[in-house]
Amino acid sequence: MDAGAVAGCLRDKTVLVTGSTGYLGKLMVEKILRVQPDVKKVYLLVRAPDAASAEQRILTQVLGKDLFNTLREKHGLAGFQKLIKEKIVPLAGDVGTRNFGLDSSTSDDLCQEIDVIVHGAATTSFYERYDVALASNALGAQYGCEFAKKCPNLKLLLHVSTAFVAGTQEGLLLEKALKMGEALRPGCHLDIEAELQLVEKVKAELAEAKSGGSDQSSEKIAMKELGFKRACHFGWPNVYTFTKAMGEMLLEQQRGDLPVVIIRPTMVTSTYQDPFPGWIEGARTIDALIVAYNEQAFPCFVGDRNDTMDAVPADMVVNATLVAMAVHWNEKGQVIYHVSSAIRNPLTGQVLEDVCWDYFSIHPRVLENGKPLENRRPYVFKRFAYFRAYLILMYKLPLEILHAVSVLLCGLFSQYYNKHNRRYTFLMLLVKLYAPYAFFKGCFDDTNLTRLRKEVKMDGKDGSLFNFDPKSMDWHSYLLNVHVPAVLMYGRKNKGSV
Repeated sequence: MDAGAVAGCLRDKTVLVTGSTGYLGKLMVEKILRVQPDVKKVYLLVRAPDAASAEQRILTQVLGKDLFNTLREKHGLAGFQKLIKEKIVPLAGDVGTRNFGLDSSTSDDLCQEIDVIVHGAATTSFYERYDVALASNALGAQYGCEFAKKCPNLKLLLHVSTAFVAGTQEGLLLEKALKMGEALRPGCHLDIEAELQLVEKVKAELAEAKSGGSDQSSEKIAMKELGFKRACHFGWPNVYTFTKAMGEMLLEQQRGDLPVVIIRPTMVTSTYQDPFPGWIEGARTIDALIVAYNEQAFPCFVGDRNDTMDAVPADMVVNATLVAMAVHWNEKGQVIYHVSSAIRNPLTGQVLEDVCWDYFSIHPRVLENGKPLENRRPYVFKRFAYFRAYLILMYKLPLEILHAVSVLLCGLFSQYYNKHNRRYTFLMLLVKLYAPYAFFKGCFDDTNLTRLRKEVKMDGKDGSLFNFDPKSMDWHSYLLNVHVPAVLMYGRKNKGSV
């Protein structure tokens, strides 16, 4: 199969995409339109109260991004607008409700048209409300499956998950389905229905306490803490991977004989080359460490520099997804792909640290007073207990002493205290969310992905059009020249928009 055959499978076909306002969703829409402008229709389901609001969201949050500049240049402004008008159809709905929140008439008509469903809608925050994550990540997968079963012409349901549904298990992690109710913590059984009932029970109790004038935490904080607590109880490090695992379980239980492909990317980084290098949106996993290094916000961290950080550029994830779509077109059954890099081209923490050191040595940062910010390597503790003790003794304890003195002196040092206490709090939040991966000893098997790679010829002028081979890239060069600058540029844009 060559690049033309991969793009050709979508000619005159209708695609339903959920999650198009997300990072990978935007890239998927752009790639489909660029490689196959003869696609029949691309329906984009977004959360919105009505059609006009849905259209506005698509125009501003998807098509208005500079990601689509390559398409604009290719077709010209008038041609681009014509393409969008003919191919893109915004839909107001909600993946967290049955039938995607569509009325029966719209749903029935849509089901008759759809050839492919790309279900990528999810909330990716590690510290999300439990009720929100359950609706989007778990029930969303179930409702997507139910909707797919009503499409008589469906050729494929493509579900975007995450490799970290495996939690923080050690050893070789296979590309296999998750079994319903099988928790990662030994001796625990996961009952998804019971979790849904627990959420409703806690929310009812919070509502009752609020009406009674109780000074309890807000529902938002309570739901976030509940999600984190339940995830840890069952063996997952955060609510995102926990609820995505639930979604896979529900899909496996209810898919029947649907043609299903599950894409499980590892940590997703900025684009490697397509449609151009360095497109990024949002802080993504290792980016939090890059931002913290840039601001010298963490003098130390926890982990092992020699451990592998499994990451993959976003365009390679999209390319693998489209190739999988073409290879498994109308093929009954389910196949799972780990879109990963650790086996073919491992990235270590040492490489990332060296890249940050090299980048900021070449591009030194300057403080507001005009003085350069010293480029320091953080101290990395290999034991969490030592890391925590060091932080308390060297930072938290002096800060609290300073706070006490400041109170006695009518807030003389309050500004200084608040600034450094925020940095301390930020570091502790990073540790809380990312420390479970600091000593990650798992390795994602990519046997299926290797077979998939062999299905596509990568030679000729279109050889790189669907490239998803991490061995084709040099991590140091990519991070230094593409990814780190992209992360910092996005951060500056984001600050400027506030």
